[in-house]
Amino acid sequence: MPFRDAAQSACVSHAFLRSWRCHPNLNFTEETLCLKQSARGKKIDNILKNHLGIGVKTLNVIIPDSCKVDTHCFNHWLQIAITPGIEEVTISFPEHCKTKCSFPCALLFGGCGNSIRHLHLTDCAFRPPVGFDCLRSLTKLHLYEVCTTGDELGNLFSNCFTLEQVQLISCSELISLRIPFWLEQLSFLHVSACYMLQVIEINAPNVHTLKFYGDPVHLKLGASAKVKNLEFNLSKNSSVSYAITKLPSTVPTLESLGVSSYSEINTPMVTDKFLNLKCLRIYLCVYEAFSPAYDYLSLVSFLDASPALETFIVNQKDVKHGSVFGNASHMRQILGHKHDRLRKVQINGFCTAKSMVELTCHILENATSLESLTVDTIFDGFMVGADVRRCSIQRRSKCRPIPRDMILEAHKALTAFILGTSWEGYLLPLS
Repeated sequence: MPFRDAAQSACVSHAFLRSWRCHPNLNFTEETLCLKQSARGKKIDNILKNHLGIGVKTLNVIIPDSCKVDTHCFNHWLQIAITPGIEEVTISFPEHCKTKCSFPCALLFGGCGNSIRHLHLTDCAFRPPVGFDCLRSLTKLHLYEVCTTGDELGNLFSNCFTLEQVQLISCSELISLRIPFWLEQLSFLHVSACYMLQVIEINAPNVHTLKFYGDPVHLKLGASAKVKNLEFNLSKNSSVSYAITKLPSTVPTLESLGVSSYSEINTPMVTDKFLNLKCLRIYLCVYEAFSPAYDYLSLVSFLDASPALETFIVNQKDVKHGSVFGNASHMRQILGHKHDRLRKVQINGFCTAKSMVELTCHILENATSLESLTVDTIFDGFMVGADVRRCSIQRRSKCRPIPRDMILEAHKALTAFILGTSWEGYLLPLS
């Protein structure tokens, strides 16, 4: 190499080295390292040893399941990277280390943790001790398959006055979760698949969105709590029936409710009311315990219990029902039920089930302020409140093929709907 080129390369190398030693974002994943298992740990070790530990803003360490990491070595990496000024920490241990690896809370003492705003931990134990006051700037806490208890989370919450979002997924040791009143900034709480959980107590005044998926729990809201948006699914339980019987008195401030159910009985009539509920989304999906005789017309109970309801969306997928064709019984009518605030109705996965046709006709007859009715035989969303998407979002020219049996069901459903609305004395265009 010519002397001049060598000199320029040396200058660039020194400049790059100085830049790297103060690089603010450290991102170690299997994709970025692209190394064999034997060399992966050495590479991270060399990078962190050469880093000055100054100016680090984000640390992202995703250790693949195939990688065996020495706990002492891993703690040494964190000790180098977690310094005053760091804002985001994402640590994912190998799944087999969940009961062995514990996030070293001691590294957060001495002011090192007070600048952290986002903390994401996966497959480890997290044991904040009594008097833990090291995450004073924390706004987002995400724990996935993390071993921690309600008391340990209470130690964390004791000084996290800036906390805005909490997400707890598959935290198997969690039995009781209490959100204290001094978390005034907390607005979003997501709890999923924590199957030992028995109690959720929310006293924070500004938690407006709660997402819960799992076994039934005792939900307690303090006098100042005002949950307005709730999405939930009870594992292998009748979520819709639970919602209408339990939630009006438990969460009286609800304005938006999304319920997904994989096992359902007919919706009962109740006297309690959702006085503030404006948007209701129900997702029903086939499961072993889902009765093919489910009566969609029983959902009128939910409409009656929601006098302020404006938007009603039903999503159903793969639930098998007897067709209205060949059914000699008369179309049922429920008299004396008016839904004068209902403006938008959408039924995705519309089929020829007699009770679904009856529900649609009931809405047309009794929703005096109805502005929009959409019935669509296709539904391929899998989340509560999901959009109907049959085309790829990334590649708009690619759309999923529609099976022949679904096309035939669409024609039958159209005929059933027209016949149903004609029986009721009017024929409306489909949207």
